[in-house]
Amino acid sequence: MAKRVSNQLPNNLPQLQNLIKRDPESYKDEFLQQYRHFKSTLEVFDLSPDKFNSNLDELVMFLAQVAKCYQEDLKEFPETLVEALRKHSTVIDPDMRLSFCRSLILLRNKNLISPAEIHQLFFQLLRCQDKSLRTFLKDNIINDIKNINAKHKDIRLNSTLQNFMYSMLKDSHAIAAKTSLDVMISLYKKNVWKDEKTVNVITTACFSKITKVMVTALKFFLGSDDDEEEEKDSDDEEMPTVKEVAMANRVNKKTKKREKMLENIKKAHKKKKKKEKAPQFNFSALHLIHDPQELAEKLFKKLEALTEKFEVKLMLLELVSRLIGTHQLLLLNFYPYIARFLAPHQREVVRLLQFSAQSCHEHVPPDAIEPVIRTIVNNFVTERNSNEVMAVGLNAVREICTRAPLVMDEDLLRDLAEYKSHKDKAVMMASRSLIQLYRTTNPELLHKKDRGRPTEAVASLQKREFGQDEVMDYVPGAEVLNLQEEEADDSKGTKRKREDSEGEEESDWEDVAHSSDEEEEEEGEEELTLEEKKAKAKEVTLGRILTDEDFKKIDAAQLKKQVSSVRKGKKMKTEPVVEETTGGREELVSLENIEMIHGRKKNDKEARMESIMKGREGREKFGRRKQKMNEFSSTTNKQKNKKKNFSMMKHKIKKKVKKSFREKQMDLQKRLLKQQKFK
Repeated sequence: MAKRVSNQLPNNLPQLQNLIKRDPESYKDEFLQQYRHFKSTLEVFDLSPDKFNSNLDELVMFLAQVAKCYQEDLKEFPETLVEALRKHSTVIDPDMRLSFCRSLILLRNKNLISPAEIHQLFFQLLRCQDKSLRTFLKDNIINDIKNINAKHKDIRLNSTLQNFMYSMLKDSHAIAAKTSLDVMISLYKKNVWKDEKTVNVITTACFSKITKVMVTALKFFLGSDDDEEEEKDSDDEEMPTVKEVAMANRVNKKTKKREKMLENIKKAHKKKKKKEKAPQFNFSALHLIHDPQELAEKLFKKLEALTEKFEVKLMLLELVSRLIGTHQLLLLNFYPYIARFLAPHQREVVRLLQFSAQSCHEHVPPDAIEPVIRTIVNNFVTERNSNEVMAVGLNAVREICTRAPLVMDEDLLRDLAEYKSHKDKAVMMASRSLIQLYRTTNPELLHKKDRGRPTEAVASLQKREFGQDEVMDYVPGAEVLNLQEEEADDSKGTKRKREDSEGEEESDWEDVAHSSDEEEEEEGEEELTLEEKKAKAKEVTLGRILTDEDFKKIDAAQLKKQVSSVRKGKKMKTEPVVEETTGGREELVSLENIEMIHGRKKNDKEARMESIMKGREGREKFGRRKQKMNEFSSTTNKQKNKKKNFSMMKHKIKKKVKKSFREKQMDLQKRLLKQQKFK
């Protein structure tokens, strides 16, 4: 009888592995036999590492699987694999190298090798010309560090790995440097290494001589990731909508499989809605930079001497402008540099206008920004340009003045305000938005007719000089609150407690505020002058602790000031809607605010004809009636005559001849005789 092949343990490693995991002690001799076989095979492999050895491949995976059972015997096994990979990292066969890496990952999952040692080895292996291996190692490094920091942060290990990655960024090998940067960015986005050290290490990559590394670091700070968006879009396109599946179920045969599919798609769409969030920019990364002023100066110095593509220059310009706007830095050479590119024919000129507006703030001297304003006005806001170019220029001027109102002088503002009556709607609306901005910031610069009706908010404005901050010792709008309200509430509360303790029954009456009472209160408020309101606001601010309801009333009063006139003080019958406004200044300038062009663009003739012909597709000719009710019926004689040759039909056509006077007379006589006969 032949022996069963499956019971031959020395040759059947999967079965031996299964038995060892169940009872390690019973099969220790077989294990030691395989371990000795591994050592001898490895020595043979060292002689020719470029050839694939299937026996060694199986033995390495087998020993990695059972390493937990014989930890004392396999103490040197991880170090042996690490030394073999370091020794033959670039020469070794790709399949053998991947097999060794997988076995090391198994040992790391069983905590038989330190993470620092294996990660340093993997980073060295990134220099290999094997793309699949690099992707595999990169994913493993990220997942391993994420799992290590899942429960608590291992600060010592993190600092060791960060220092090693910092040295890898300076590596001459481009792929290894970029992969280490990708690992750090992924760990930052996964909230594993979201600290100052990681961000400041990534900032050093912005000065790398390797273009790919520099662009990756710039994209991180700018928050643009096109690859992820494309992947998400492709996944969304593949997934059918709930409406499509429901319609298919209504038409097709109803089965349990289709119903289950509909439920799964509903769940998938719900999950997708939860995941969808507003686009996040790495503002936290910009705020974690140690010395933003020095970084901006170095980046600008590199920008001036850069010989890369125009797209890379744009990215550097955007990062410098964001640093200046976010941290309110002073980099006076930036403004004349960017003014050189502000021309209508320049590529990506709208983005350049956005960067110029983004880099402006109140602490920049107006003389430094004035060349930018003059360049935009001279190159964009002129009659020789198209209406869209003029509108974009005016919008850019408005965004710059929003951040630095002192840049505008009186003559220039009045010239730009004249475009409020322009024939094009886009130019008119852009000019009016500029007028509206200075109505609320500095109405004295405008012409008297453009200032509008003076409101309380405008009357209380104080002209601010350069470098002057407005410091208040009270909450503006607090005069609408009454000091006696809090005392009345306290007295009512104590009175109710007493009544409850005495056990007296109370009737369910409610105090209703009458319109006459409200009018009296409003009249009382309107009688106060601006100085009296300020004094009352100080008294209220110091005399009580403000609650959320009080702040809502204050916001409503501030909105009312923007509408009510100073002289007449009209009553607001309906309470103004309190909009939720985000506190503080805006750090970014939206591209839509500059591209905002009101009105519809006039299409050229080709575009209009294309839309006309597109609308005629699948439609019969306009004005042509249906010739026949039945397609197979014959035509009439009249239709047949139209198709015949003219020489065949000309004898039937009578020529129209003008009647003589005598012929008309004879025809009239005949007609009269006929009429007499019928009488």
